[in-house]
Amino acid sequence: MTVNDKPDRARAHQDDRPLHSVSVGAAVIDAEGRFLAIKRRDNGRWQLPGGVVELDEGPLDAVRREVLEETGIHVEPIRLTGVYKNMTLGVVSLVFLCQAVAGQARATEEAAETAWLALDEVSTRMSEAFSIRLLDALRIADPAVRTHDGEHLLGLDSV
Repeated sequence: MTVNDKPDRARAHQDDRPLHSVSVGAAVIDAEGRFLAIKRRDNGRWQLPGGVVELDEGPLDAVRREVLEETGIHVEPIRLTGVYKNMTLGVVSLVFLCQAVAGQARATEEAAETAWLALDEVSTRMSEAFSIRLLDALRIADPAVRTHDGEHLLGLDSV
């Protein structure tokens, strides 16, 4: 087998089973302890900014790009705060605590609205599967590892 055979064999093997997608999310907290959130244009739900990691970028570059595209704010990732898997869609999301370094929050092509939410607003505006990501970012402990169905935590593999 040559080096060129390996990618074809890997692709053929992957076609036999479901693939996963990797995404990133940003827990951006301002000086007043509020969290940056977006109201998505595609589904009208409040979530933390983030999205799919492109094939040619790493997770840290992806989180910087996604937050800028969705909110107009430049961020710098500080640390990984959690790993979350949507068991329904097969999406694994890496969430990073980020510091805002420039820009002003604004609506964008992807976000109908942006807002800085107080801690008590996070749970009322976001589904459990997304609010926990911001709450986990407040923990000093190791990153959380959780599973969900897109709305609710499942409790499988949670730390």
